[in-house]
Amino acid sequence: MLISQSFEVKQPIDAVWKFFDDIPQVAASIPGANLSKEVTKDKYEGGVVVSAGPVKLEFDGVAEVKSRDNAKRILVLDASGSDKKGRGAASVLLTASLNQIPGGTKVDLSMDLTISGAAANYGRGLVADVTAVLVNTATVNMEARMDAISKGLDPNSVGGAKAASGLSIGINAFKRATGRVLSRFFLPYKPVARR
Repeated sequence: MLISQSFEVKQPIDAVWKFFDDIPQVAASIPGANLSKEVTKDKYEGGVVVSAGPVKLEFDGVAEVKSRDNAKRILVLDASGSDKKGRGAASVLLTASLNQIPGGTKVDLSMDLTISGAAANYGRGLVADVTAVLVNTATVNMEARMDAISKGLDPNSVGGAKAASGLSIGINAFKRATGRVLSRFFLPYKPVARR
């Protein structure tokens, strides 16, 4: 499943690129993510915990930088893992591209996400909504960490990202889903071209 998300950071592109090139810093911003071991310079072992309502999924796996283009500011990360209780697996090919905008940097994320097992039963809409909630939380955390770095402070002083609360994710995902359904009834129809 392809998921696209964009966000803006009030930092210069060089600072944002330097931050994104530091995978442990990025991981520390993602709710529920942790890196336990650096296997090589661009390969890490770790895990992600996601709670959505009564379901809690804990994935252990590997994340690896597949490519980085310093000139175009594009980073490609490949991550995969299995649920600790054997209820499924997930993999994602994440492409992050940075573009300078007035007052900051725009980050465009493209995720090719594959899920099997229990998490796959939730459907594309819910998975996209949960992903959007996690990305929004990670954005706030990244901005706080980059702000600390720009002030010469320890980025860990702003705290690490905790596993996102199932209730918080559920409420925000529900809001997004409700908005999507209501927009179908009250906004003009716009056909979407199928690939």
